[in-house]
Amino acid sequence: MSESGHHPPPVERFYDLNRLSEAGYETTIALGPDERTELADWAAVVGVDRFEARIALRRLSSARFAYSAHLEADITQSCIVTLEPVSSHIVLDITRNLHLVPQLKKMIDLSGELAPASGDDEVPEEIDKSRYDLAAPLLEEFSLAIDPYPRAPGVAFDAPGKENSGRESPFSVLKALKSKR
Repeated sequence: MSESGHHPPPVERFYDLNRLSEAGYETTIALGPDERTELADWAAVVGVDRFEARIALRRLSSARFAYSAHLEADITQSCIVTLEPVSSHIVLDITRNLHLVPQLKKMIDLSGELAPASGDDEVPEEIDKSRYDLAAPLLEEFSLAIDPYPRAPGVAFDAPGKENSGRESPFSVLKALKSKR
């Protein structure tokens, strides 16, 4: 898989969180053929046949927001054993709590208290701009959901050297030589 730091993300959908009303905001992201081709290249898969997400945003306070999405994607990969096409259906429910922390406040906080441990799911994702890419969490979770070792149905991977080839092991030959002395 490509690191998103090396290539620009294949999909971006920005939304200004300052525009978010108390009623919230809902949108759909459904990629067309060109964007799906770019996404397949970015994710290092043979093809992305479908990529659709429903996203909902809610304002929790003036600087806190709830992001939730339901993503469904169909991808094609190459079997690691036979290179046959392998189809996968990915379904993900994604939630994020966003906390808008302006850059100036971030710099002040650096000298103050320690931040909570980063492994805690309850810790909000800190963002420093109200312009947020709604597609970024989709791409992150999508890339993590892709099977790194896809196999065609019924195909098992046998590691080389497991079967008895009829040849003696080099160690048994050495042992035999040593015992003849």
